[in-house]
Amino acid sequence: MNKTKRKIFSAAIELFSKNGYDNATVDDITAIAGVAKGSLYYHFSKKEDIFDMLLQEGLDLLRNSIELKTKTCKTSLDKIKAVVLVEVKVTVKYEKFLNVVFSHIWGEGERNQKCKHAVFEYVKIIENILQEGMDNGEFYRGDVEAIASGIFGYTCASLIYRLKTNREVDVEKIYKEFAESVVRTLIRK
Repeated sequence: MNKTKRKIFSAAIELFSKNGYDNATVDDITAIAGVAKGSLYYHFSKKEDIFDMLLQEGLDLLRNSIELKTKTCKTSLDKIKAVVLVEVKVTVKYEKFLNVVFSHIWGEGERNQKCKHAVFEYVKIIENILQEGMDNGEFYRGDVEAIASGIFGYTCASLIYRLKTNREVDVEKIYKEFAESVVRTLIRK
């Protein structure tokens, strides 16, 4: 992504997170990005294209991070722990991105559907790891969709924790606590 496009993208995330998509104008985005309106329209035909790119970039970041962290894992349990670590790190580092996604996940509009699709596509990665663990006897059998959604929601709770305490999140501490809780519910003894 070139420098101008990155500025526009970053400004849009900032505004979408702070003011909501509907309240962020193209003029606001270009003002914060420090670019001319023509530059924005050179890279994006409309504001919705910025939103779409935000979703795609975020999903790609999560998917690529999970692939990198899990490709050397030998067990499904190690993969789930890697997922939890990636999720906590992404939640803390990309809080504004997640604010945008979560603020648009509820409802039936086109943008809401896009956000749901992005989240469900990501949760499917967790479902596949859980199914593998259940099939090979590492994990208790259960509702894969419910458990995967729970893991995703549980780790996203670090964002709620940060908002509640109004302080920085210690990624390693949160990871250890979340991972231990998730592992206790999955492991067959």
